[in-house]
Amino acid sequence: EETETVEGFLFPKTYDFAMDSTPGQVIARLLGQFETEVRALPWGQAKELGLTPYEVVIVASMIEREARIPGDRAKVSAVIHNRLAEGMLLQIDATVQYALPGENRTLTFDDLEFESPYNTYLHEGLPPTPVASPGLASLRAALSPTDEVYLYYFVVDEETGAHRFYETEEAFCADAPGC
Repeated sequence: EETETVEGFLFPKTYDFAMDSTPGQVIARLLGQFETEVRALPWGQAKELGLTPYEVVIVASMIEREARIPGDRAKVSAVIHNRLAEGMLLQIDATVQYALPGENRTLTFDDLEFESPYNTYLHEGLPPTPVASPGLASLRAALSPTDEVYLYYFVVDEETGAHRFYETEEAFCADAPGC
């Protein structure tokens, strides 16, 4: 698919470049690495999930930013896919952090009202573009969410980034601070 941004397609990896490499050469190498890395992924699953390949990259970018524990990626993916299927707001903090000017920080309730097409607390569906460059694990998770009916999650361990997942708002609110 054609896109106006390279966001989401600059494959995150350690690279060696010559000192005189131009920005265009660097971008071309990262884009080429993305194409190489994702070639073997089951892209046919995108259609089964009701998404275009570009939308899969958008979902993967949110997973990349939200899930620090490998085992959480497919569960975060399930929450995103389930919320999309239910017509719910995604309410992904990473999309608000992407929209806000300045460095990423812990969000306030006022931040959740920040007007931007990227703010998934205010706007239904996916943000217009990826919000990060996803790695292979996040792309796989976007294409293969767990078969769970999770609709909610929150971080239960700030140090490790581990999440707890919930099927109902009631169960989520019983545990989530400030719900």
